[in-house]
Amino acid sequence: MREPAARLLSRRSFIRTTAALTAGFAAPAVLRVRAAYAAYPERTVKVIVANTPGGPSDIVGRIVTAALQQATGKTFIIENRGGAGGNIGMGFAAHAEPDGYTILLATNAYSINVGLYHQIPYDPYKDFVPISELAASPNTFVVRSELPATTMKEFVALARAEPAKYNCATPPIGTAAQIQLEVLKLKENLPQLEDVVFKGGGDAFAALLAGTVQLSSGSLPPAQPHIKVGTCRCLAVTGDARWPDLAEVPTMQEQGYKDFVFATDTVLLAPAKTPPKIVAWLEQETLKVLATPEMKDKLYQTGFQVRPKGAKDAWARVTREIELYKDIIDQAGIKKM
Repeated sequence: MREPAARLLSRRSFIRTTAALTAGFAAPAVLRVRAAYAAYPERTVKVIVANTPGGPSDIVGRIVTAALQQATGKTFIIENRGGAGGNIGMGFAAHAEPDGYTILLATNAYSINVGLYHQIPYDPYKDFVPISELAASPNTFVVRSELPATTMKEFVALARAEPAKYNCATPPIGTAAQIQLEVLKLKENLPQLEDVVFKGGGDAFAALLAGTVQLSSGSLPPAQPHIKVGTCRCLAVTGDARWPDLAEVPTMQEQGYKDFVFATDTVLLAPAKTPPKIVAWLEQETLKVLATPEMKDKLYQTGFQVRPKGAKDAWARVTREIELYKDIIDQAGIKKM
């Protein structure tokens, strides 16, 4: 039996009224959430660099954060937390509040440390989400100009002739530059070439300038100004091609070292539970500033090539390198710590 029309109208009115009231209660909550995302960031965003000031990741971080600040009108700062091969800074970022106000600028050490340490303070697959790739630089082997060596083979000959006289400065254990030295020592049978490890790439290169070490294994940025003015000589770059501004310097592969390719790559990551909309905003704004000619030129002048890749591609490289470096470490016989 059909209900009376008056009763149907009454029921429909009740449903419409209830829906309107529900929407009225829900709308402020939705608007608050939207407003929170729209306002982000309302305070300073800290970018954790897991190295000391002056190294390659610090250089890239300061250039990128300055550009983000100028482009967005928001505040971004670098916070250096070096030590333990980058594990201190990476562990700190992994356990930071996932609210978008603490993010990590990571290098290859993020992937390398998985195969180098028995324990690390972060889960490389679960504790972070990607934001964006930033820039990459080939690594180098550099000496002071007065040293009588113009190629890697000539340096190796000197080190073999007087093994007690030669040592090498590297950034922290677990960086690509430190790993490449260990690979060189194994390939050339130079067990007495001491690896003098520093907290950051800037500190390591300063030791070469001071004459306390005879060789630097590091990324290009700290070395490039001194190579340009002739204080230092680059024996080799370890990228897969020559660096345009150092066209006369051969790669390690060109000097007979097969598959000897190492670089310093930089990427932005956020703690895993950071809201996706915040991560997307950071990705979008970072890619915008990386795409500008000014940014490309500024990073190139410091020894980096911009690599404006989004979250998906950035994460693919990071996770792929975990297994790649595990294999390198195993094949080179480098002991876990």
